[in-house]
Amino acid sequence: MSIRLPFEERANSLIHDDPKHVSMKYFFTRKLMLVKESRAFVSVPGGFGTLDETFELLTLQQTGKAEPTPIVLLDVPGGSFWQELRHFVDGELVRLGLVSPDDLTRVLITDSVDEAVGEILGFWHNYDSLRWVDSQLVIRVKTAPSDDQLADLNERFGHLLASGTIERSAALPVEVASNDKVDLPRLVMTWEQCNVGSLHLLIRALNALPD
Repeated sequence: MSIRLPFEERANSLIHDDPKHVSMKYFFTRKLMLVKESRAFVSVPGGFGTLDETFELLTLQQTGKAEPTPIVLLDVPGGSFWQELRHFVDGELVRLGLVSPDDLTRVLITDSVDEAVGEILGFWHNYDSLRWVDSQLVIRVKTAPSDDQLADLNERFGHLLASGTIERSAALPVEVASNDKVDLPRLVMTWEQCNVGSLHLLIRALNALPD
């Protein structure tokens, strides 16, 4: 998805003649389509546009306005572009209390393509999707945790709940009515809304469960 700009005659040669190429007039439309249809994001070093899109991704994840997805900040081998961004976030934004110290923990910063691929595939290893049903958070997984694993999850993440515990569940009635992945096992909990940015921690724990 390229953007039409008065000083650029065409998209780059890699994508211009590709039948999948779509040219957008407005930046906000392009960003909407990129975010809406993607299950993972890889940002490479770029200018203001790249930083704008990357920070919007981080904002959407931090505030829960978008479902959790893997985000990789990929640099050239030995590059310092994203590491310098991390230094700025830690040294200024965190220091001034403008963001939380763990806001970048949901992001992988690397110069390794293999690590980037591993991060994306690993994010979807066991986790499938989530849905809010009123105040309840429903997380669908490929394999449900055992009793011991569920107890461990409650011990580690219970402080992030508004009330109750993390419980295994069949599909809720509203999910059944819309045929929303009813065959998958799921976990149901009353997640504290102000902790929505920490959902990636629970997802990573679910992905790390032994098969």
